[in-house]
Amino acid sequence: MIIGVPKEVKNHEYRVGLTPAAASEYIHHGHTVLVETNAGDGVGFSDLDYKSIGAQIVGLASDVFKQADMIIKVKEPQPFECEMLRPNQILYTYLHLAPDPIQTELLVKSKTICIAYETVTDNAGTLPLLAPMSEVAGRMAIQAGAHYLEKAQGGNGTLLGGVPGVAAGNVVIIGGGVVGSNAAKMAVGLGAEVTILDRSLPRLRELDDIFNGRVRTVYSTKDAIAQFSEQADLVIGAVLIPGAAAPKLLTRSHITNMKKGAVVVDVAIDQGGCFETSKATTHQSPIYIIDDVVHYCVANMPGGVARTSTLALNNATLPFGLAIANKGAEQALKDDEHLANGLNVYKGLVTCKGVVDALGKSLNLEYRPALEAIN
Repeated sequence: MIIGVPKEVKNHEYRVGLTPAAASEYIHHGHTVLVETNAGDGVGFSDLDYKSIGAQIVGLASDVFKQADMIIKVKEPQPFECEMLRPNQILYTYLHLAPDPIQTELLVKSKTICIAYETVTDNAGTLPLLAPMSEVAGRMAIQAGAHYLEKAQGGNGTLLGGVPGVAAGNVVIIGGGVVGSNAAKMAVGLGAEVTILDRSLPRLRELDDIFNGRVRTVYSTKDAIAQFSEQADLVIGAVLIPGAAAPKLLTRSHITNMKKGAVVVDVAIDQGGCFETSKATTHQSPIYIIDDVVHYCVANMPGGVARTSTLALNNATLPFGLAIANKGAEQALKDDEHLANGLNVYKGLVTCKGVVDALGKSLNLEYRPALEAIN
């Protein structure tokens, strides 16, 4: 199979779909790897690094898309990239289709086989290809929040860890999954007062054990979100429904009642955001202010630490990608129900229920289970 790795084109997106080490694995299994020139420059991988392991360097993205059987990316294809996709080609990347009708319509039209990292599952019921970026984003959320709490950045001037004699900052994390627990680790490490809200009592018990009582765990209700957000200096939105649009848990009224100069970081923005006031931003222009509350809603947060993120992502995506290349998409999907859960669009059919629930009416989409679509 011919594997194509185009250079990422989103604002300040430096990650790359395959590292030289990962590309070498595909080549070892008999596949050809085409890499767009300078695709890895942003994370320290030169064209020479790819050439040295047997990959071929291609000058134009259009040539990568034209020649490759499978495109491996990091972020969702932009409209002009979708136009370069062709029927039966395989696209293996993050997609986040539920809040993105334009991309969904273009991918359906392309008749491509689209496998989304964020909905691939495993035996533990987790999302193994989303987890590494969730870990990164959770940790970055605290870094970003701490920075924008500085008075010169628009915040209220609170140091999260405080100092002797001065109270620490108050961090509220909505969602106790991978993002939330990693955010909590960073916030606790800085010495902040940390509260985690979640609707799973087993998860709250687990978090209480993990942090040995160092964080406050609270069952998430509308009243609890209202109460704790009003007290917060920093609120992290860490809620995920796999494949579906994120629920709007922090409302405009919550924002209005927060402290002046408080900061909110919506890590769920890739799925539409879990704050009512959220809109996607970029690393170039990361914040905006509503009701004196600083909003940080960067849609590719892990891209800010591109080298760490690229290495972590490749570690997770490589085994599934090799299975697709070695067996072909259809056989690989039939052989692995967890990979099949990653199939979002198959030759014009939408195979992710969360996408249909979000966009079915507006785009006239019908849900087709993955294996039914393949067969």
